[in-house]
Amino acid sequence: MRKQQTLAASFTLKGKGLHTGLDIQITFYPAPENYGYKIKRIDLEDQPIIDAVAENVSGTQRGTVLSKNNIQVSTIEHAMAALYAYDIDNCLIEVNAPEFPILDGSARYYSEEIQKTGTVEQHAPKDYYIVKHKIEVRDEKTGSSLIILPDDNFSINVLISFDSPILSNQYATLNDISEFPEEIAASRTFVFVREVEMLLQNNLIKGGDLDNAIVIYDQKISQESLDKLADMMNQPRKNLNDLGYINNKPLVFNNEPARHKLLDVMGDLALIGKPIRGRVIATRPGHKINNELARKIRKEIKLNSVQAPVYNLDAQPVMDINRIRELLPHRYPFLLVDKIIEVGGDYIVGVKNITTNEPFFPGHFPQEPVMPGVLQIEAMAQTGGLLILNSVEEPERYSTYFMKIDNVKFRHKVVPGDTIVMRLELLAPIRRGVSTMKGYAFVGEKLVSEAEFMAQIIKNK
Repeated sequence: MRKQQTLAASFTLKGKGLHTGLDIQITFYPAPENYGYKIKRIDLEDQPIIDAVAENVSGTQRGTVLSKNNIQVSTIEHAMAALYAYDIDNCLIEVNAPEFPILDGSARYYSEEIQKTGTVEQHAPKDYYIVKHKIEVRDEKTGSSLIILPDDNFSINVLISFDSPILSNQYATLNDISEFPEEIAASRTFVFVREVEMLLQNNLIKGGDLDNAIVIYDQKISQESLDKLADMMNQPRKNLNDLGYINNKPLVFNNEPARHKLLDVMGDLALIGKPIRGRVIATRPGHKINNELARKIRKEIKLNSVQAPVYNLDAQPVMDINRIRELLPHRYPFLLVDKIIEVGGDYIVGVKNITTNEPFFPGHFPQEPVMPGVLQIEAMAQTGGLLILNSVEEPERYSTYFMKIDNVKFRHKVVPGDTIVMRLELLAPIRRGVSTMKGYAFVGEKLVSEAEFMAQIIKNK
């Protein structure tokens, strides 16, 4: 099982803010396990911290804005995309302004600094959001939609469409996140000349220029109007005779705008707080609809604090019943694990099929057969025991014994016909034969019971 990661060291970048025009310094620091992404405003008296999660998004006009207790920070999406792309789970970001620096309008410099700094693996397991069914958000007015589908890995397809002779339809794809540094990171944000005056009137893009954005001139306007816009932005005047891209640096990719929209989707979805296993299909995406999908996923995560393991009926078990009998001393009617479908360094996933022939059903209860909660706990404990016994020589010479059970919760009934899928994970390394584990039992996608265990493995005399 993959572990969480953080930065190997801190790094700092400096640049101006796209919307404020301020000179900004931003520093990225390593953070402890299960910390997530947090942003500290060090320019304010109490240095408030904002969690970088979807429900804290308060604005989506020309960038993603996070707010908490009337404190905000904006233009975070490029940095979030870079952290996500490099598999970083935990990071503290300190910034001395109400927005992140725009740099060159892409995630290139964030990407390069993360590559230089490197990452370190932490002990805690990485917690994925596994897409198990189609999720969709749609805006009928704009024709925008985001769909996320089940897949073994994370990937994104993006289609953009504008009523423009210069930028009409473009398509971009990220099939594997490892492609991000070379294929996506350097893609810059873009703006149409016809939008500039409106953005300035809305107190935006004070720091915009021809070096930190792709500027698209797709509708003829008078030279007088062009000069006025240049003066408003404190930029050199330009004589424009032909429609096209007028930024100082040429396009990095022919479809750079589409690739940048893909970058934005990734940065906004990073705010769900977990890496995704699924394929995103985005049509005419924007920060608003990106955040709608992220919020929808966050809501599902809160309702189901732990996702059920993926159970493929066609896959060969890692341990069949014969191997289980070699490791566990339990026998009928008390062997409560049928197979093991997944084993990692510090976790295991087991399956128990519940039939009407279980010996406890005639007494529990004759008219309403329900699996006793204590037996669900026993089934989880046996599954956890298999993780430990599978790692020792001569496992038949050892037995595991309960020492403590804490935080037991029963959430739903388990009845004949159900299949329980149990996930047990170590809470700490095994020391002196003592292990502590957290166990979850699921029927389908429903969490039916959970508990924390402490057990000791003892060599039989």
